[in-house]
Amino acid sequence: MNERKGFSITGIPVALLLLVLAAGILWLFIQGSTQSEPSLLITGIVLAVIGVLPLSGFFQVQPNQGRVLQLFGRYTGTVRIEGLRWTHPLFSKRAVSLRIRNFDGDKIKVNDADGNPIEIAAVIVWQVVDTAEAVFEVDDYESFVHIQSESALRQMTQHYAYDAHDERPSLRSHGDEINEHLRAQIQERLSKAGVKVIEARISHLAYAAEIAQVMLQRQQASAIVAARERIVEGAVGMVQMALAKISEMGIVELDPERKAAMVSNLLVVLCGDRATQPVVNTGSLYSG
Repeated sequence: MNERKGFSITGIPVALLLLVLAAGILWLFIQGSTQSEPSLLITGIVLAVIGVLPLSGFFQVQPNQGRVLQLFGRYTGTVRIEGLRWTHPLFSKRAVSLRIRNFDGDKIKVNDADGNPIEIAAVIVWQVVDTAEAVFEVDDYESFVHIQSESALRQMTQHYAYDAHDERPSLRSHGDEINEHLRAQIQERLSKAGVKVIEARISHLAYAAEIAQVMLQRQQASAIVAARERIVEGAVGMVQMALAKISEMGIVELDPERKAAMVSNLLVVLCGDRATQPVVNTGSLYSG
C-alpha cells in the first residue's frame, strides 16, 4: 500500500462559518425565548446538533508531520499540509512523524568472520517517507526499525573479520565500506515499512571481554610479523640496488664470497631491531 494525498481543506474558513452558525443559533434561542415561539427553539436545537458534528473534522498538522486518514478502517489518504485543517468528521486521523530520527543501538555480542566473539553497536539515522506503508505494512514501525537494524548488524558482522593485515576489508580498518554495507542491509529490510535509512555507523567495536587480552597480544604479534615482512622486502630491494650501483659505477670488484658477506652485513643493518655497532677495518679488502 502506497501513500496518497488525503482530502482536507483549510480549517479557518470552516471555523468562521461555524462561528456564524453559532451566532445564528444563539439568535434563534433568544428570539424563541422572548417571543415564546417553539418553532424557533426547535430550529435552533436542530442547527446546534448539526453544527456540533463538523467540529470533529478539525485537526492540526505540525511541520514534518503527516496525518493518516481512515474511514471505518479503510485508508483514504495522508495530509501533509501544515496548519489547521478540516476533513470529513468521520475520518480518524493518526499522526505520523516525518522528522529525521536516530537511535544508538545496544551493544551486542556476535562472532566475526574469523569466529572471534566481539562487541559491536551502531547508530542508525532514519526517517519515515511513506506513511501508508509505515502504518499498515507493519504493526509498530519504530520497534520494527530497532529489531531489523540489530538483525542486519549481526548478519553484516559475520561477513567481516575484526582486523586483517592482508587486503581483506575488516571492521576496524574499512569504516566507510562497512558503514555503507550496513546501511544497505538495513535499508533492504526496512524498504517495505516506508522507512529510509539515511546513515548507519558503527559506534562501538571491541573484542569480547573473555578474549580481549589474548586477542590484543595476537594483534600485536600479527602487526610485528607484518611489519617485519615489509622491512625484509625493503631491505632486499636496497641490497639489490646497492650491488647494482657498485657494479655499474665500477667502485670495486666483488667476488661471490665478498658479495655474500656484504649482503649479509647489509641485511643485518637494515633488518635488525637494535642499533648496529660500527667496525673499522684498517686492513685490505681481503684481510680483517
